[in-house]
Amino acid sequence: MASLLSKSKWRKSVRVKDLPTEPVIAEIQDDAGQGAPVTVAIIGCGQRGEAYAEYALRFPSKCRVVAIAEPRPATRKRFVQEHRIDQTLLFKSWEDLLAASEETINTIGTKLADAVLVTVQDNLHLQVATAFAKQGYHILCEKPMATTLEECIAMEAAIKEANVIFGMGHVLRYSPYSKAITEIVRSGRLGKLVNIVQVEPVGYYHFAHSYVRGNWRKENDSCFSLMTKCCHDIDILCHWLSPSTPTRVSSFGSLQHFNKESKPEAAADATRCLDCPMEKECEYSAKRIYLDRVARGHKGWPVAPLVDGVPDIENVTVALETGPYGLCVYESDNDVCDQQVVQLQFSNGSTASFTMVAFTSAICERQTRLHFTHGEIIGDMNAFTVSDFRKGTKDYIQPKNEGGGHGGGDLGLIRTFIEAVRTGNQELLGTDVEDVFKSHLVVFAAEASRKDGRVVDCGKFEKEARELVAVAIAT
Repeated sequence: MASLLSKSKWRKSVRVKDLPTEPVIAEIQDDAGQGAPVTVAIIGCGQRGEAYAEYALRFPSKCRVVAIAEPRPATRKRFVQEHRIDQTLLFKSWEDLLAASEETINTIGTKLADAVLVTVQDNLHLQVATAFAKQGYHILCEKPMATTLEECIAMEAAIKEANVIFGMGHVLRYSPYSKAITEIVRSGRLGKLVNIVQVEPVGYYHFAHSYVRGNWRKENDSCFSLMTKCCHDIDILCHWLSPSTPTRVSSFGSLQHFNKESKPEAAADATRCLDCPMEKECEYSAKRIYLDRVARGHKGWPVAPLVDGVPDIENVTVALETGPYGLCVYESDNDVCDQQVVQLQFSNGSTASFTMVAFTSAICERQTRLHFTHGEIIGDMNAFTVSDFRKGTKDYIQPKNEGGGHGGGDLGLIRTFIEAVRTGNQELLGTDVEDVFKSHLVVFAAEASRKDGRVVDCGKFEKEARELVAVAIAT
């Protein structure tokens, strides 16, 4: 437990006792009493912020982006053009947006928007989400909710105290694929769900991009990879097996390949791909992953995160020559697991296993098997088969996907969040901050198991965590 809890970080966190006590949930209406577009401010206009903002462009009568906080000038300019944002509502930092909001609230009693989308780096989630919740904004926070267990506890308490609508970037719950499976699980037509097996094939170059060269490569700068990549996988397993709750968890994993010991001899002393004598033979070649894509006209992920503005041969080359994305994957300063397994036991006796692995050709196309007492579901995130043992039938189901990331889960989440804000109904999201915390707790427990080499009792783990936080607050 001590390895996952940092008293020094906790003391820098927002204290729950400073938050307001009056509820701020209210239905959004215009002067005529008709539903008006829900207005949002986006804090962090990177890949995730852009994914959620797409909803406002597709459904302007439902949602409108009215303010942004983003340090990169070219990205700010693009958002202004796409969403027609007033120049007075552009901010370089979330602190500037917060200060402007406070001034507006104090002078005319009105917030700048109905809701805030928190899509900044993971280690800022607690600070940003709680600050804006304190001002009465509804919050959609990208996963994970925070990077330490005590900060998750702080966010849970802060959101409860503020009494605002809260959505979490557990997008897997909201894809047509997952929702169709959930409907079958809840119907009981296949009997009791007794076991789930899920595999997250991260993808060899995806893992290299995000978890070896990218922002999530070091645990101290972000969090461990099971949390940053797979907390929504653990969440969907808990969701399908609810109302049963996890009781025990064990986990094994390590950093197997992306280290200096695995560096091919032919790479010699090269530290960057552009200088490497075996670059053409390496599957992790930055030239292959980034420059070759740009040369073919590709402008999106994984190239887009390397530069501010439109990627081209020149600016991507500079990024590879000077930044982390051009480093040899065997010379990077990464330290997070590139493979991990998790085993879960639930309060009703059911079990689940989850595998995260970097070394796959599939990119995040999760493989899922749900085993019931009278049937089985086997799926790949796009379609699934339903075998009914009693009827002797096997049906193939391919839910309609409207597009967007995570099999339509990105669109499904933002749509549901906007409707929850519009109606003031947290239940539409099918979860709340307490439920979100519970699934995060399981991820922290799994990591404690991996590090300590023990089976973790989830109830005892939560009790100890809350006691440590209570002591930290008191001191």
